[in-house]
Amino acid sequence: MAQQSMQSDSAPRVAESYSRLVDAIAEAAEAAGREAAEITLVAVSKTRPAEYILPVLSAGHIDFGENRVQEAQQKWPDLKARFPAARLHLIGPLQSNKARDAVALADAIHSLDREKLIRAVSEEMARSGRAPECFIQVNTGEEAQKSGVPPGQADALIEVCREKYALPLVGLMCLPPLDEEPAPHFALLRKIAERHGLTKLSMGMTADYRTAIALGATHIRVGSAIFGARQG
Repeated sequence: MAQQSMQSDSAPRVAESYSRLVDAIAEAAEAAGREAAEITLVAVSKTRPAEYILPVLSAGHIDFGENRVQEAQQKWPDLKARFPAARLHLIGPLQSNKARDAVALADAIHSLDREKLIRAVSEEMARSGRAPECFIQVNTGEEAQKSGVPPGQADALIEVCREKYALPLVGLMCLPPLDEEPAPHFALLRKIAERHGLTKLSMGMTADYRTAIALGATHIRVGSAIFGARQG
């Protein structure tokens, strides 16, 4: 009963947090000399039950991010049935053996980082006829524990993605090291994207989305500023 009450009480809090964030994004865009319409807010709903997501959907927001295919499969078919305009972004590391499920469910995949995965996604797109937008994840900090292609190998992987597999590649994604200033990482991602004529940059989260907007982010991935800090 207490859990049910907590979830029902969360709706107005989530709606208010979402509204404040939309205003803050508009302010950050204006400060950067940009239009808020240029920036897609990917509301990161990973680990959140549907009760937390519904207020944001009901407010007219359509772009949401999930880390794990299995979790997304549990929540999003029903949510998409109720809100057909909703767009699901897979933003976490993706295993090649999950390519079929990812392509079937996602509208955008932000975490392509190796040829084996690109091949699997390409084959599944050809089989299914679905073509989610694709981003290559660049490990700008070259962190051993983190997914993403190293910056020095990004050019080659972009060419493989385009020339060998003809994927609908639209942009790049990065997740800077937690203990470093994010601006140089965002600037590096933009430089690589510009070199290849890629127009979309998935970068910036709750703590640094303003910096990301100033440096050209087109997609910011924000969760806790909307839904609150995750428990556990």
